[in-house]
Amino acid sequence: MTRHVKTLIWLLGIVLLARLALSALIPFMDTTEPRYAEIARVMAETGDWITPWFDVGVPFWGKPPLSFWAQALSFKLFGINELAGRFPSWLANLGVVGLVYATGMAIQSNRERNEAHRNALWAALIYATTALGFLSAGTVMTDSFLTLGTTLTLASLIMRLSGHSSAWGWGFFAGLAIGLLAKGPLAMVLTGIPVFVWVVSSRQWRTLWHCLPWITGTAAMLAMVLPWYVLAELKTPGFLDYFIVGEHIKRFIVSNWHGDLYGDAHEFTRGTIWLYLLLASFPWGFVLIGTAIQKRFRKPAGRPEGRLPSALRVLLIASALTPAVFFSFSGNILWTYVLPGLPFLALLVARYCPLPEKGALRNAALASTLMIPALGTVATVWVQTHPGTLKTEKYLIGRHESQFGTGLFPVRFLEHAPFSARFYSEGRVEVVSWDDIQPMVAEGAPGAGMYIAVNKKTHSATEVLNKLAVSVDEDQRYTLYHIPGTTAQADSIPLDKNSPDA
Repeated sequence: MTRHVKTLIWLLGIVLLARLALSALIPFMDTTEPRYAEIARVMAETGDWITPWFDVGVPFWGKPPLSFWAQALSFKLFGINELAGRFPSWLANLGVVGLVYATGMAIQSNRERNEAHRNALWAALIYATTALGFLSAGTVMTDSFLTLGTTLTLASLIMRLSGHSSAWGWGFFAGLAIGLLAKGPLAMVLTGIPVFVWVVSSRQWRTLWHCLPWITGTAAMLAMVLPWYVLAELKTPGFLDYFIVGEHIKRFIVSNWHGDLYGDAHEFTRGTIWLYLLLASFPWGFVLIGTAIQKRFRKPAGRPEGRLPSALRVLLIASALTPAVFFSFSGNILWTYVLPGLPFLALLVARYCPLPEKGALRNAALASTLMIPALGTVATVWVQTHPGTLKTEKYLIGRHESQFGTGLFPVRFLEHAPFSARFYSEGRVEVVSWDDIQPMVAEGAPGAGMYIAVNKKTHSATEVLNKLAVSVDEDQRYTLYHIPGTTAQADSIPLDKNSPDA
């Protein structure tokens, strides 16, 4: 093993372990992470492994359950905390990194082994240090599992085309099953388009048919996927209509789709996804563009780079760009939608922007791999030192329960409880309406009183409560009031906002 290879292994290990460590230090901030974490927590608590629940009596039809299964199992094994919630995404990312390395080795089979090993590690390190690749490795969301599935499918095809074991043919269909259970039919679109583009351009229809176990593989994939889809529809009728028609057709076509049961549509100018691709792939997308411009105007110095077979090059490019091309036609997008293309973009960057063997350029390239991890570390330090500025009720709930315990004085939220409050109280917060509490504000709450959290933007309620109740704590979004009770116990001790927990 050469010194260059050892350096890349150390850097990759540091990046991956740093991301895992940072996952334990940042609280869940509304809305995406605590929403998915709370759904998984409820699944672990209730033992309902069929239907993810958005709220009491409200099924979550927006996503299949694979990520929730993984997170619920992690909560059962490691407790209810941030690291346990994010650990499954880290493992999924670890799988993607491994697939990038394996694919990198396969497409360089004609090179000396140490050189191929170095370039494959370089590709894996590039993926792990893209902005979105690094972020998604420690974030509670479904996209990490979708990317694991699509990467396994396309990498398996590349491995078979490169002459590797027929076992990779089963990986093609296993990847589809993972994608279908993580995100749904979108997985088949994001893998089907690159395969179609490759086979049409190369005319290798026979090769495609013979290198994969289409009949038995499809049967195995359906056996893994269909039971849950059938059980989900039987348990909560209407799921298939909402998930297939609503989430996969209307959400794509209608940029301001109003049928979303769980949030708001994200309306953007069509084509914005390409800006997201640049942001998500930072800094390596800019490196690839710069290298392409340089090679266009002058011949690069040094040893000429061995060219990929044209068909394989088409498959890699199509795999990298399909998410951006596909979502160019949709105005309802998020930047995470480009994540499935990043593993193959990393392979292209490593191929056409190889790590220099020595000198200042090599040192600069290696230093670039630490840019995103360093920014992530700085952001984590800032979060740790400015907890009151975050969109999370972790600290508000924590201070209250550390004083009164978990059941004596539950926090009630006016009209709506954010997911972070529900998660960090393990479902103990309650929701009340203004009509319910208005008489108590004027006459006193039953017993020793009531604690109610009110969004600071609810001006009509805060104006009344500022006059008739006692403000005992606050965070960025909510003020916690104590409504005095009708008994002698009403004078409870206000929370000390200057305590170490504040």
